[in-house]
Amino acid sequence: MPNQTPPSNKHQKYLPILLLLGLFIASSLFVNYQGKTVFWSGFIAMMFFYLLIFVVGIWASNLRKTDSASDVMLAGRSIPLGIAVFTMSATWIGGGFINGTAEATFRDGLAWVQAPWGYALSLIIGGLFFARKMRRYEFKTMLDPLAQRYGKKMAALLFLPALAGEIFWTAAILTALGTTFGTVLGLDFNTSMILSAIIAIAYTAIGGLWAVALTDILQMILLMLGLGLVIPFALQTVGGLDMVLTTYQAQKGSLSLLPPWQAWDVAKHPAWGNYFWNWLDFALLLIFGGIPWQVYFQRVLSAKNEKTAMWLSIIAGFVCFLAAVPAVIIGMIGVTADWSAFGVAKPTGADSAYILPYVIYHLTNPYVATIGLGAVAAAVMSSVDSSILSASSMASWNVYRPLVKPNISNENLTKVIKRCIWIVGIAATLLAIQVKSVYTLWFLCSDFVFVILFPQLVTALFDKKANRYGSMAGFAVAFVLRFGGGEATLGIPQILPYPMVVDEVVLFPFRTFAMVSSLLTIVLVSRFTQRQCAPVVLAKAGG
Repeated sequence: MPNQTPPSNKHQKYLPILLLLGLFIASSLFVNYQGKTVFWSGFIAMMFFYLLIFVVGIWASNLRKTDSASDVMLAGRSIPLGIAVFTMSATWIGGGFINGTAEATFRDGLAWVQAPWGYALSLIIGGLFFARKMRRYEFKTMLDPLAQRYGKKMAALLFLPALAGEIFWTAAILTALGTTFGTVLGLDFNTSMILSAIIAIAYTAIGGLWAVALTDILQMILLMLGLGLVIPFALQTVGGLDMVLTTYQAQKGSLSLLPPWQAWDVAKHPAWGNYFWNWLDFALLLIFGGIPWQVYFQRVLSAKNEKTAMWLSIIAGFVCFLAAVPAVIIGMIGVTADWSAFGVAKPTGADSAYILPYVIYHLTNPYVATIGLGAVAAAVMSSVDSSILSASSMASWNVYRPLVKPNISNENLTKVIKRCIWIVGIAATLLAIQVKSVYTLWFLCSDFVFVILFPQLVTALFDKKANRYGSMAGFAVAFVLRFGGGEATLGIPQILPYPMVVDEVVLFPFRTFAMVSSLLTIVLVSRFTQRQCAPVVLAKAGG
């Protein structure tokens, strides 16, 4: 029987706050030692907003009915629709969402700002076709149906791309946090990144989906209020919204609008050429690659019932689309602004990731910048805990428990989850230090789950004849076809002779090709091997 009372040593819950204060003091001393100037009002705002998130998280952690791993992961499956919509929306609308959208709008043009509407559609599609069935079977993680259908060892293998996705997602969020604080507070990128990561991991270790869900509500409120205050001041500085739209369209040309579907016709739209197929590849990647995420299904599976699971996903999709508007406007403002007039160079290349903090810091007054910084800090911190908790849940429930210690107690499993939080958080931090583009990481995190996990999840849920042999073959096909196209971000060269290569970039939609090939392979191989490997019928997990 699990312990029905909260942990007795309440003082331990406040250790992360003491650690937080110590890190802030140490960082300020470090900055002064380096002879840099500290933006003290922003520094104090960061302290305040972080402490506010901590306090809410600690209070919310007491709402857990037990200390069982299930309660930590799913909040007793008791989250109502209102809170569920907030936490689902806030999970996606974090630092990566806001900073990445602003970066892409500023650097590449609105045509390539695909992630906001792509992820919004993924939430709607997930709600319509996946949420109800997952909640009906009462799974604990996204990998549970894969473990039932394909076996626990295959589920452990499929955990690897799921883990990679969560690590890339967390790294994107930490990159957004590091660039923001590095610009506004005067800290260098690596220092602010490491400091922010330690704080985020320490907060997440407090644990519990209730804590995550309620801090998500606070995050959304602070983010919308903060950006809502920043945009009018920034627009006034650059001449108003009409000036911004006119200048942006003039500078970006056809990239200032979403491309017409006729862009596939090179003769009619020579400026796009084969890049349309690359655009379509990424669009499908984001739409369907946004579904097979534990961070998504953790909220679906924590809902009170099937209906709540469906609607929280659909409503959150529309919220995500609307929430991208402020970030798009900030990116457009960055294109319009005369940066030399503010004594700084216009961000280019990798520095485009800094555009949101640049606009907040240079185009508003110090008081507005302080509030904007606090808003971004709150948004990022709440998204980090969601992602790290999701990865840790899968690692403990679907890998450690079935393969290492099947008879582990709830108390020890909870400890394993918290240890995994540190491992995942540190890995994401190391990656974020190496790859400083928020948008690059944002795309990459959906890349692997789209190609490898999406066909596995679809067949596990909807193909009654899918078996382990089909799953293994599909995994191999997806892996070879995806990484055969190379990945510049990870230093992997192109191996397979895909067509449409421009400047060492494969424009052929090989990611979608790999996903569809994997899906067909699972279906066909499963049917050819029915006698050798009988399919397993999904069963209600319970709990």
